[in-house]
Amino acid sequence: MVCRQSSLLFLLLPLALPVPGRGQEPLHPVQFKSNPTLTVTGAGSWRTIRKGMELRKATLERVEPHHLIELKMVRLDTRWVTPRIVRSQHYNLKGADVKTLAEKSGAVAAINANYFDEQGRPLGFLKVDSQEINPSVSKSSLFTGIFGIKNQLPFITHRDQFSARQADEGLQAGPLLLLRGTALSVARGAGRQSRRSLVGIDKKKRLIIAVAYSLLGGLSWAEVQEFFGARKWQVETADLLNLDGGGSAQIYVKSLEIEEHVPGNADVPVALGFFEKGGRSR
Repeated sequence: MVCRQSSLLFLLLPLALPVPGRGQEPLHPVQFKSNPTLTVTGAGSWRTIRKGMELRKATLERVEPHHLIELKMVRLDTRWVTPRIVRSQHYNLKGADVKTLAEKSGAVAAINANYFDEQGRPLGFLKVDSQEINPSVSKSSLFTGIFGIKNQLPFITHRDQFSARQADEGLQAGPLLLLRGTALSVARGAGRQSRRSLVGIDKKKRLIIAVAYSLLGGLSWAEVQEFFGARKWQVETADLLNLDGGGSAQIYVKSLEIEEHVPGNADVPVALGFFEKGGRSR
């Protein structure tokens, strides 16, 4: 009798196991085409944490030197969530971490934004609340992209196709990695694997913010382009802009049930904040 029950359970076991669907982790690790020594060992899946906001965590493994890279992503539906540029100066702070800026402004999520100098001054174009903090669009080979907001809707464009009147708010960063689904060539720092902070817009016009981090570095430009542009990992950002990375890279998100924070090693003067529509920012 025991033998028959065991056989029956063995036959029914495959029926009880979950079948991976769209957005779930692959059953087996997947190598990168751009670098076969890098593998996605856990692609994660999008999980709704509040209306218009989803969280996802992925794990990547690099062979040499052997280490794991964590990738934390938040996807935001602009029907329910709107972006705004948040300055620490507005709260009488020279700089702050993004968690502090989110709490003070009332943002439900935040990520560090543009590059800045030792005094906290922006190194490229910056416009906040229709005021041009730095009106100059930098011609640096690194700062090739603009993240802009017009009528509460975000857009990402190349700096050469941008003028200040296109945006109510906007900031310059870079490099611009993906534009309208095409990976752009990036020569500066091409082989460097570093901690990354990113903002993108996918094919359904949803915003995606992300930080890739590890104790030994992070990702190269080509690796970022492959992960965020490929269909197999269900991210598919059409436009993708690198923000200030390294020690500045940090992200924060909060809902009633969950709070996630990847802190940076430095305070930042500017962040991208994301706010529930209909709610009041502070």
